[in-house]
Amino acid sequence: MKSATASAEPSSRAEKEAAAERDVLAKIAEMPEADRVLAERIHDIIKTAAPDLTPKLWYGMPAYARDGKVLCHFQSAQKFKSRYATLGFSDQAALDDGAMWPIAYALTELTAADEQRISALVKKAVG
Repeated sequence: MKSATASAEPSSRAEKEAAAERDVLAKIAEMPEADRVLAERIHDIIKTAAPDLTPKLWYGMPAYARDGKVLCHFQSAQKFKSRYATLGFSDQAALDDGAMWPIAYALTELTAADEQRISALVKKAVG
């Protein structure tokens, strides 16, 4: 016989992914306004550019994974008392360009050009 808590847990992959996305959106909602605005836009850009990536929390930060492995993440400025938020990419990202390439980007605001660049980076990272 199943317990009440067991039946409340998501069982299908889709339910687990939906619960993980709700957790990410809740974490974003808790951020100070400047970080929240950036994180919401980043979330939308990533979901549009790479709909197959799954949102999840990674060390308390919004992250986006493929097959359970984090590809990119948003780090709020407030989290580490930094002067800017960052968009970071893991070694799972296909951003290789010679012997050296950037894997983190400082964010203070997002222009339309920045949003296009992030979309292109995410698409490239997915491979």
